[in-house]
Amino acid sequence: MVQSLDSDLLRVFLAVAECGAFTGAGEVVGRTQSAVSMQVRRLEDQLGETLFVRGPRGVTLTAKGEQLLPYARRITGLMSEATAALRTPPLAGRLRVGIPEEYGERILPRLLAAFAERHPAVEVTVRCDHSVPQLKALERDELDLAVVFEWNQSELDEVLAVDPTVWVTSMAYRQHEHRPLPIAIYNESSWCTDFAIRSLEQHTIEHRVAYTCETCGGLNIAVATGLAVAALARSTIPPGCRELTSTDGFPTVDSSRVVLKRSPYHSTEAAEGMAAMLREAFAPVPETTEIPGA
Repeated sequence: MVQSLDSDLLRVFLAVAECGAFTGAGEVVGRTQSAVSMQVRRLEDQLGETLFVRGPRGVTLTAKGEQLLPYARRITGLMSEATAALRTPPLAGRLRVGIPEEYGERILPRLLAAFAERHPAVEVTVRCDHSVPQLKALERDELDLAVVFEWNQSELDEVLAVDPTVWVTSMAYRQHEHRPLPIAIYNESSWCTDFAIRSLEQHTIEHRVAYTCETCGGLNIAVATGLAVAALARSTIPPGCRELTSTDGFPTVDSSRVVLKRSPYHSTEAAEGMAAMLREAFAPVPETTEIPGA
C-alpha cells in the first residue's frame, strides 16, 4: 500500500528533476548531496518505483518519474499558495474593479473566489465594460483598478498579457467562406472601424455587417450560431469555433495589450492585493509578437 506522499520529499524530487543532479539540487534546497540522495531514496521506497536513472553526467527521470512530475509540481504549488494565503495580512475596506467582459467568464470567477477566500473583509464591486468607459470611470474616481485593452505603447503601463484579436468562425457553419463576408461588430465602436473592418479592407475581403450588439457575449452568440464571423480575443474563442489564420486568407486584427490601470487619485492595500492576484490570473494568457495588420 502506497503511503501518503511527503511534500518535503516532493520538493527535493522537483529540485533534482530540474537540476539533473543531486549536488545542484542540494544547493537549491539547502541540503547536502548525501541528504538529497537519501530523501530521493525514501520517496522511491514509499512509491515502490525508481524515479531517476543515475549516470556519470547526472540523473534523468524514468517513465514513472515523468509521470510523477506534474503531480509534484501541482502539490508543491498548492502548498506554497496555502502558505502565502495564511501569511498574507488580512485586508479590509472597499475595492472597485473594472474588467473587460471578454474575461468575465474565464478569469473573473476564479479570481474573485480566490480573493474572497484570502481577504473576506474586503467589499469588492466589479464593473464589466469596454475599455473607454473603464478609463473614464478611473478619471471620475469611480474605480480603483481597471483592466483594459490598449494599443499605444507606454512604459508607465503594467502589461498583464498580450492577447491578439483574431477573426473567428463557427466550425459547423463556416460563414468565413461566404462573400460578402457576414461580420458581427459592436454598435458605434471606433475600434471596429479602425481595426477590425480596416483589417478586412487592407486585405480586400468583401464584407457586410450582418449583426451588431453592445457586448462581447453578443459577438460570441453571432459566431457560435453561424450568423457571422467576429473579431475576438484569441484566449476567449468560444467552443465549436476557431481562429481564421493567414492560411484561410485572414489577417490578425491587432496585438492589443491587456493593461492594468490604477486610480490616479489614491492607492490602497486592498487594491495592491487585487493587482497581485490579477497578475497571477492573467499569467496563463499566451503572449505574441505579431504586428497589428501583419
